[in-house]
Amino acid sequence: MVEDARALADVIAEGLRDQGMAVDLAYDGHTAAAKLGLHPYQVVVLDRDLPGIHGDVLCRMVTERPDRAMVLMLTAAGAPGDRVSGLALGADDYLAKPFHFPELVLRIRALARRRPDARAPVLRAAGIELDPVRRTATRDGRPLNLSVKEFALLTELLQAGTAVLSAEELLERVWDEHANPFTNTVAVTIGRLRRKLGDPPVITTLPGAGYRLTGGSP
Repeated sequence: MVEDARALADVIAEGLRDQGMAVDLAYDGHTAAAKLGLHPYQVVVLDRDLPGIHGDVLCRMVTERPDRAMVLMLTAAGAPGDRVSGLALGADDYLAKPFHFPELVLRIRALARRRPDARAPVLRAAGIELDPVRRTATRDGRPLNLSVKEFALLTELLQAGTAVLSAEELLERVWDEHANPFTNTVAVTIGRLRRKLGDPPVITTLPGAGYRLTGGSP
């Protein structure tokens, strides 16, 4: 999320994290450009009138990348002409301030689903069925009562198939850039998820490498 009004940015980011999203923040265009060059984001929520590098320039930078993120412009410039010019720059969606927070959440999730490399809406493996849209998960027909982070962690493991995900990768994808890389948060959350999934175990730990789901590719 790129927003120069720090209080607003912090509130929105916290709300999105409560919805299970990993959110990185930039308060100016230069910081945003640096982060966009380091991480493959799914969605960029972008203000237009930014210090450093203007939001319109950032939008072009994002949309010209081969692994481009989806762009949602979130700005006070809400006149029809502003919306047209923003979409003409390559933005995928446009939402004017003030806005309704649940609508922002729905628009971000819709954009993530529209990415060219977006996964199938329902993920299945080892008797687990997870629907990211409806936010439901079951194993062998039994509903799983998962926390926000447990749900996000299981989603990443299902999307990876039988590939190994390191603790660092999971921290970046499920939490955010401020997560302590030396914490045991991933191991603790994996432990809780294993207990809720029940037997037979389907999450394998590879010492020094990470975690993977056994039981076939989704």
